Amino acid sequence: MANHYTQLHIQLIFAVKYREALIRPEWESDLYKYITGIIQSRGHKMLTINGMPDHVHIFIGLNPNESISDLIRETKKASTNFIKENKFTKHRFQWQGGYGAFSYSHSAIDNVVKYIRNQKEHHKKRILKKNTLAF
Repeated sequence: MANHYTQLHIQLIFAVKYREALIRPEWESDLYKYITGIIQSRGHKMLTINGMPDHVHIFIGLNPNESISDLIRETKKASTNFIKENKFTKHRFQWQGGYGAFSYSHSAIDNVVKYIRNQKEHHKKRILKKNTLAF
C-alpha cells in the first residue's frame, strides 16, 4: 500500500501551573484561536477546543508524523510566549509539566466534542455537587 490512512482522535488536556485560574474570559478566545493555529500548522486537524480558567481541552485528529509529546511541548511553549507577549496577565504564566492524552473511536467524536464545548456548564455542575455535599 503506497499511501497511509489513519484515524487517530485524541483529546489533550493540560493545566496552568499550580492550577491557577489565570486564563481570563477577556482573552481565552484569542488563546484558543492561537492554539488552533499551532495545531493546524503542524498538520493536525482541530476538532474543538475549550476549557476553564485553569486548564484547556483540545480534541484533534492526530497526524502520526508528530508525537503527542512533541506537539504538547511546542503548543505549550508557543502559547506561553503568546500570552506573555500580549501581556494578558500580570502574573507569571506557565503551564504544568504534565498532560493527559486520551484516544477515542470515530463513533465517539460527537460526544467528545459536546463534552469539550460544554466545559463551563460541566464544571458548574461539579462545583454545585461538591458544594451540596459539603452541607
